[in-house]
Amino acid sequence: MDETLLRSLTPGVLAILVRRGADFAAAEDAVQDALVEALRAWQADPPRDPKGWLVTVAWRKFLDAARAETARRRREDVVEAEVPSGPAATVDDTLQLYFLCAHPSLTPSSAVALTLRAVGGLTTRQIAQAYLVPEATMAQRISRAKRTVSGVRFDQPGDVATVLRVLYLVFNEGYSGDVDLAAEAIRLTRQLAAAIDHPEVAGLLALMLLHHARRATRTEPGGRLVPLAGQDRSRWDTTLIAEGVEILQAALARDRLGEFQAQAAIAALHADAPDAAETDWVQIVEWYDELARLTGSPVVRLNRAVAVGEADGPRAGLAALAELDDTLPRYAAVAAYLHERDGDLATAAKLYAEAAKKASSLAEVDHLTRQAARLNTRRP
Repeated sequence: MDETLLRSLTPGVLAILVRRGADFAAAEDAVQDALVEALRAWQADPPRDPKGWLVTVAWRKFLDAARAETARRRREDVVEAEVPSGPAATVDDTLQLYFLCAHPSLTPSSAVALTLRAVGGLTTRQIAQAYLVPEATMAQRISRAKRTVSGVRFDQPGDVATVLRVLYLVFNEGYSGDVDLAAEAIRLTRQLAAAIDHPEVAGLLALMLLHHARRATRTEPGGRLVPLAGQDRSRWDTTLIAEGVEILQAALARDRLGEFQAQAAIAALHADAPDAAETDWVQIVEWYDELARLTGSPVVRLNRAVAVGEADGPRAGLAALAELDDTLPRYAAVAAYLHERDGDLATAAKLYAEAAKKASSLAEVDHLTRQAARLNTRRP
């Protein structure tokens, strides 16, 4: 049984049922029932038209459930007149499904969970494992999300920016359990890029590929973080880098710059440098200026301060940092790095220790604590 094929067909099947008029929650339940039946039936007799088989079975499951409702006959009369005979329609409604799962009425966590379930085809158990929460908790989250979007019309234009934010949230979760969310986010973004011609979709795909190319070097075998400057660049995936750069260049050529294209341009400059010392920090600062203009994000300006410190010296970086709110996440870590580069080891060690107390992950706490300890042992 090809589980990858089933997962790739799931969003299209679900979209067809919803397009025919099925309530989203009921349609999703019917598709899941059809997938279970496919796992059992296809082993001995795989169908010639897998998608058509799933549509037929899922629709039958939906009608069986709908017969208990008072509107059964009206639904059947309307839909039977519209259902084409033969293989499933070739029109791909997956794009609308992306928009539905990223509906603005959903919280970011609910939108992510629903996208992974409905578009990604993951089971509730897999999603729960990936997010390190009990399966019952994730089931409730998905159920609430399905109820929220059940009344949403399927023919309304969607917000591409919201969809991209949801996919980027998935990518940044990395991997856990038996689901690699970074790889899953790339797969879904490739699917989206095939369905919609939009430079920011291409920009996000390029950004993911460029970041993913460095994945093997970001941590040591024991899980210890390795900063960008210390990573073994010979182990970066040059195939992914080349693909990401090519996609980015095509997107930038359209002259419709967006935040994901700007982020990808920064990642491409890092990927292009043979070593940390040869990084084109001046151009990276220029891209951060563009990104700050596009987003107004203080986090972008925080990262820009690091780049300024590399391009124009640590004191210039500290001056840029002084313009920001010192309660920003990672502010203390950035300040520590810049003070260390400026030779003030005592202040840097104190700031690293302070940053470790505020870190959001054990790996980051470990890294910052080690940085503080390293400087304390170097001081006279």
